[in-house]
Amino acid sequence: MFINSMKIHLHIAANRLISDIQKEFSRGFPFLKLEFFNTKSFSRSNFSASQLIPQHRKIGDTQRGIKDGDLEITEEMKVKELEKNFKDQFSLDVQVFRKSGTIWLETTMTDNWTLQQQNNHGRELSTARPGDKPEDYDLNRDADH
Repeated sequence: MFINSMKIHLHIAANRLISDIQKEFSRGFPFLKLEFFNTKSFSRSNFSASQLIPQHRKIGDTQRGIKDGDLEITEEMKVKELEKNFKDQFSLDVQVFRKSGTIWLETTMTDNWTLQQQNNHGRELSTARPGDKPEDYDLNRDADH
């Protein structure tokens, strides 16, 4: 569990590596990751790995004219809010992924969940021991209601 309202301050600047921003985010949410996408070809409903911006690239290499700024992220923030803030403040298309065992799943079906809920669910899915039974089989759990 996180201690009273954890906050992460991400500094976004043209000279920052995508991998550095991803690492800072993952320090607060180890079962979540941010992926950055090419704005020109990004489609939330139908994106592919070819649209991913490599981690070794600088933000300024992918988004011309980006202004330096800070983004405050709290555990109570919903996934869709975080993604919208990146888009509105920096014209960056990001997608949050949640760890599920050894794979990363997009969170599009659970964008109304908070980052803490997503991270906790990723922890549940990724730290189960062999032979453990999941607590539920609710296929609608991730659906927006």
